[in-house]
Amino acid sequence: MQPTTLGRVEYLPTYQAMQAFTAARGEHTPDELWLCEHPPVFTQGLAGKAEHVLAPGDIPVIATNRGGQVTFHGPGQVVAYPLLDLRRRGYFVKEYVFRLEEAVLRTLASYGITGHRVSGAPGIYVRLDDPFSHQRLEPRAAGHDFDGLGKIAALGVKVSRHCTYHGVALNVAMDLEPFSRIHPCGYAGLATVDLSTIGVPTTWNDAAHRLGEQLTALLS
Repeated sequence: MQPTTLGRVEYLPTYQAMQAFTAARGEHTPDELWLCEHPPVFTQGLAGKAEHVLAPGDIPVIATNRGGQVTFHGPGQVVAYPLLDLRRRGYFVKEYVFRLEEAVLRTLASYGITGHRVSGAPGIYVRLDDPFSHQRLEPRAAGHDFDGLGKIAALGVKVSRHCTYHGVALNVAMDLEPFSRIHPCGYAGLATVDLSTIGVPTTWNDAAHRLGEQLTALLS
């Protein structure tokens, strides 16, 4: 499986293409990994609530069949869509999600950043006061204890007939303002950051290459 870089593509046709690919694939269809970025769009997962979209303004809101709640996609964000047959790969959904998060953690580590998981809140977080600190994060419960943390990567997946689509989004150098128009992933007041705001000057292409390498290695 080698990453395919799509560049900047509209969200809805890409979503529809993932659905079509997954519906048409057979037992021997090769797995794929799509890397892209989208024009500004809010997407609602199956658990999404209308009240978590505060003021979308001129940014469209698209309902999807992925897990999770509302998030924002926009230029300067690397979005990775692994299209995998999990049964052929030999692991289940929980392990798949762990590997997606691990790929983000290793990508951040390649920039000297320590990312963190929060139990019950899929995605990856960084310490706002010192994202370069290697100190372990004390266990904390999701839903009420994001003090001192910013979310740098969101995750939402769909599995149909053991095959995956949707995926993970890593914030690189974005206009972060639209995140203030929603409750990101359903959490009011959750800070959202990107590599640029925490002091890592890099390009979309470089971040996409690093994340693609880690996903390819960890999902094999």
